[in-house]
Amino acid sequence: MAQVSLWKVSHERSHHLHVQQMPMRLRLVSYQVTLIMRINEDTLLEGKNVVLVPYNADHVPRYHQWMGCPELQQLTASEPLTLEQEYDMQRSWREDDDKCTFIILDKQRWADPAVQEEQCMVGDVNIFLTDPSDSSLAELEIMIAEPSYRGKGLGKEVTRMMICYGVTKLGIRKFEAKIGLDNKVSIAMFKRFHFHELSVSEVFREVTLGMTVDQAVRTRLLGDMAFMQEREYRKDRDSRQEVTSSHATL
Repeated sequence: MAQVSLWKVSHERSHHLHVQQMPMRLRLVSYQVTLIMRINEDTLLEGKNVVLVPYNADHVPRYHQWMGCPELQQLTASEPLTLEQEYDMQRSWREDDDKCTFIILDKQRWADPAVQEEQCMVGDVNIFLTDPSDSSLAELEIMIAEPSYRGKGLGKEVTRMMICYGVTKLGIRKFEAKIGLDNKVSIAMFKRFHFHELSVSEVFREVTLGMTVDQAVRTRLLGDMAFMQEREYRKDRDSRQEVTSSHATL
């Protein structure tokens, strides 16, 4: 990855191992994990400066626009997709047994019900399982796609929120992040979260950082995230749409 203020870590636009591909002895744990990882289908997380919502079909056109940018394609090692393929990708992520995806919204803009949710989008964040035999290990990846929102601390807040969510709701105890060796800003950010170097690949020009969540880390996270609110996404979205409709009829 190039050295830019982009909090994106190894963003893969590909499928992960599905249940039917797993050895029989792993299918039970996969089924249990599926129920957990899809827990965010109706989850809204509100922080100080950002709001995290499930990635749904309404978000696809804006996401597709982002991923048409050559810079993001290079930084995320992605190939350009057609809009139809992007919709297929969104559905596969939503149904993926081991992936939990949120869209990052600008809270200040989102606070105005007259502003459509898609106009508040600034990036995305994912937690996904990398080892079918260990449901407590997950990789974290985050992208602030809108250039005007980079370097403002949103990546730090989202990372903190997702680690807390992964620990308290998904049972994650070990996190990893794969970062391009040239992306010093992202490496420094994760190290401030007490991630340490696990390995370096000169071939892929990336470093793998990891963190194990012990009781001290858990206590600190819960204290830091006391401000984070969790609500039902659909109910909140419907309320916003009602307000927007009422304004339109005035």
